[in-house]
Amino acid sequence: MHCPFCHNPESRVVDSRSSEDGTVIRRRRECLNCHRRFSTAETASLSVAKHGGLLEPFSRQKIITGVRKACQGRPVTDRQLAILAQTVEDEIRATGASEVKSNDIGLAILRPLRELDEVAYLRFASVYQAFDSLDDFEAAIAALRADDALRRGERGED
Repeated sequence: MHCPFCHNPESRVVDSRSSEDGTVIRRRRECLNCHRRFSTAETASLSVAKHGGLLEPFSRQKIITGVRKACQGRPVTDRQLAILAQTVEDEIRATGASEVKSNDIGLAILRPLRELDEVAYLRFASVYQAFDSLDDFEAAIAALRADDALRRGERGED
């Protein structure tokens, strides 16, 4: 880490603190040349492997943007989208992998999106599960209805 003041490449760590959620470590450093102090933040890197083999850094904002398109015209708030994106990121990071396929991210979005809005789920699923026909939509709708009936039955609703 180069000093932001004199660009010396050597510094020492004076203090380290973890964020509340444990995803970031904040380090207070002192430059060994000019003795000025500066802060750095460390996070575990997560890369996304795109379809063409290109790697790019994981972006929670890209999840929000993609899901927002599926939620267009639906009663879904920005806060709900942010929570969904955080849920997906937490699930992916919990695997411990430093690299994830973009398609796996799309598939990880499906469960929380289904809980959020079933119409948006169908829109999104039609892309990530490569629906080819009306039969694919009908099967997805039948699965949603069966799952709803099962949940109502577990809660004793009629």
